[in-house]
Amino acid sequence: MNQKRYGWFVATVVAGVFLFSASAFCADIKARMKDRLPRIIELKAAGIVGETNQGFLAFVGGNHSEQALIDAENQDRQLVYGAIAKQQGTTADVVGRRRALQIAENAKPGEWLQDAGGKWVQK
Repeated sequence: MNQKRYGWFVATVVAGVFLFSASAFCADIKARMKDRLPRIIELKAAGIVGETNQGFLAFVGGNHSEQALIDAENQDRQLVYGAIAKQQGTTADVVGRRRALQIAENAKPGEWLQDAGGKWVQK
């Protein structure tokens, strides 16, 4: 897997947190997301998970063997979106939807994305 190609995700998402606060808490989120990234890349490439239109990961099929990993990633994304929203004077939902658009633009061919209506499509 090309981990460098997806490095933008961690850097971009976490950048908003650092604008909000440079605490150890933010460094912990960045480290956790970076540690999970290789496995998330594998799951996306295998078609097991995709990116929702809200900026979160979700299972596309019936294989939910990595539920704890996906839950942890989504929890950290929620924290990041909340921090960015507070800094920008908006809501975490708005930040997540904006992030979903960025993720879709940078998705690799064959990855699963959720369209605006909630339907799963492959890029």
